[in-house]
Amino acid sequence: MPLEAWRSTKNTLHLYSQIVGKIRLMLHPRLNHWWHVTLYVSPRGLTTRKIPYEGGNFEIEFDFHEHKLKMTASNGMSEDFALYDGLTVADFYSSIFSNLRKLGISCSILATPYEAPSETPFAEDNTHCSYDKEYVRRFHQILVSVDSILEEFRGRFYGKSTPVHMFWHSFDLALTRFSGRSAPVRDEAGEVEREAYSHEVISFGFWFGDDNVPAPAFYSYTAPEPAGLAEEPLLPGTAKWQESNGSHLALLMYDDVRNADNPHAAALDFLESAYQAGAKRAGWDSEGFQNKPN
Repeated sequence: MPLEAWRSTKNTLHLYSQIVGKIRLMLHPRLNHWWHVTLYVSPRGLTTRKIPYEGGNFEIEFDFHEHKLKMTASNGMSEDFALYDGLTVADFYSSIFSNLRKLGISCSILATPYEAPSETPFAEDNTHCSYDKEYVRRFHQILVSVDSILEEFRGRFYGKSTPVHMFWHSFDLALTRFSGRSAPVRDEAGEVEREAYSHEVISFGFWFGDDNVPAPAFYSYTAPEPAGLAEEPLLPGTAKWQESNGSHLALLMYDDVRNADNPHAAALDFLESAYQAGAKRAGWDSEGFQNKPN
């Protein structure tokens, strides 16, 4: 997945997903640490899972096999529209709300991007309109594989953990473990940061690259970052620590995983080594949290 080959499609998908994610944000009951805003990998694409509304519940799904956005309600009604090269963010925005109205679902969102590759209001964005079906297929195929790895890794932990979910603001698939201890939050932190990092965490995930890391990669970080974290070893040998905004990310590039003798094992080794590094330096009860297989 070379970033430059599909950057325009990635940016367009990112903005589409923000519109869908903001609908979930507005209608789903609030959950701790913003778990109510996320999307999830499905066999066909990305889904909101069920969202309640006055008439029951409904789901929105990106179907990357049929290249449609599908909306299904608990009353048996459904609507969809095609995803294609040339579909602007403005047209996507108009179409999704038109179709929701047909289902009797009313919702309004703050219709501007959030930490995204655009600052143009969704209704005015006629620039982002790239949809390369081949790279969308690859995007979904990778998400399915990574989702399975993160789910397996999630099962090794007895403590509090997020679901494996996709954050549409940063467009990454993520999993977070909690120590159970509260954490100090920066005085200048905003509402999102205060809720997300109210407790000690070690986070893991995968994203498709950005200007700072211009290629797909697995990552991990510990927050608050304990002293000496970047001195801890990582597996496999191609993994590394990288400075990021005054702290450190553990990184394993996707191409290094693809080229490993056992890609699945290489990814799990990385996740486990990053966890052990953070748990050791932050004083977590890693033995007590370990879910040992029978």
